[in-house]
Amino acid sequence: MKVEDIADPIEGIIFDMDGLLVNSEKLYWDANIVAAKEANLDIPDDSYLKLVGSSVKEMEDFYHKHFKTEADRDKFIKRTDDLVWKWTDEGKLKLQPGVREALAVFKEKNIKLSIASSNYENVIVHNLDVLKIKDYFDFYLSYKDVESGNIKAKPAPDIYLLAAKKMQLPKENLLVFEDSSTGVAAASAAGLKCVMVPDLKQPTNLDKDKATLICKDFYAFLEKIK
Repeated sequence: MKVEDIADPIEGIIFDMDGLLVNSEKLYWDANIVAAKEANLDIPDDSYLKLVGSSVKEMEDFYHKHFKTEADRDKFIKRTDDLVWKWTDEGKLKLQPGVREALAVFKEKNIKLSIASSNYENVIVHNLDVLKIKDYFDFYLSYKDVESGNIKAKPAPDIYLLAAKKMQLPKENLLVFEDSSTGVAAASAAGLKCVMVPDLKQPTNLDKDKATLICKDFYAFLEKIK
């Protein structure tokens, strides 16, 4: 597949999931607000935006700032996860604009597709099943692969290096899709071309330097296919 502004033909694509393929970042944000209010935590609603696409350290810093004990933190996280799971079953989880159309085009062009997400395996499977897109992907990597492989989470390049290896294609023929600065940094550090499709946060100047392309949505990317 030839893409405008990209010299090498694309034979494989690696996707992030949350905020990129699905609108889950907004659901997690809303769930964080509900969970905090239920626990009478005095956390401003816009504070959770800092968790979007955040690194492990940034999340740990947030929890350390707002929770007195690990038990309180874990209860908050579980409540958030439970709400998002419930809302997913209720139909609130949606594909981002142009995703279904893009997946169909990529498959038609025999592009190998995979997911490299920092989320849990059961959440990835749940999302793919609910939205009926599981069959598009050759494989997926999750937080389970980070733990079992003893590798670092994004923004470290490790999960993208592992995904690239599993794709069994030359790096120059691979393309990553990401929505967050953390993900773009990870893909760039892995030596992979990256298309940024921003979700809740707009691209930073560093994102503009590291990303190969920035598209407002998947429809915009489809227009670049030759």
